[in-house]
Amino acid sequence: MLGVVATIKVQAGKGPDFEAVFLRLAAKVRADEPGNHLYQLARSRTEPDTYKVLELYEDQAAVEAHRASDHFREIGREMGALMAGRPDVEVLDAIN
Repeated sequence: MLGVVATIKVQAGKGPDFEAVFLRLAAKVRADEPGNHLYQLARSRTEPDTYKVLELYEDQAAVEAHRASDHFREIGREMGALMAGRPDVEVLDAIN
């Protein structure tokens, strides 16, 4: 399994809008991506405009399917308009 942690900074005051868009994406990921086991947004307690997306995938093919999905591309554009720059993405190997 592979873990992904994406750190996302959003534009000041855009957090509620970002959260609403993310929840739509998360619902599609959970419904349409069988290789995804976790897709969770968390907000920093110390930096209110900073979020972490915690992801867990069956394998690299599932990660690639996520990134290529129509819902990720379409809803991702909406999220991108609310971000304050590109996300910082770290890929991790899960220890089972």
